[in-house]
Amino acid sequence: MAFHGGKRMFVKHKACRFCADPSLKIDYKEPKPLAVFTSERGKIIPRRISGNCAKHQRILAVAIKRARNIALLPFTNAKIRSREHREY
Repeated sequence: MAFHGGKRMFVKHKACRFCADPSLKIDYKEPKPLAVFTSERGKIIPRRISGNCAKHQRILAVAIKRARNIALLPFTNAKIRSREHREY
């Protein structure tokens, strides 16, 4: 519960989609579901934004790192990276 100017505001917490649906599996060999949890710059989206529980966020981070190492997911977006290096 958060107080804002004397009024009570209730914040609905996001539920972990992996806890809610046990049929969803985190697999590093499937890059499309993992790409949902990365930003356009290639960073892993934090738990407070994605709504995952701590257990599944840790598993997800390891799976994303494994997928990057075998080149299923990019480390960074090439377009953004080349634009940054051009600025002298």
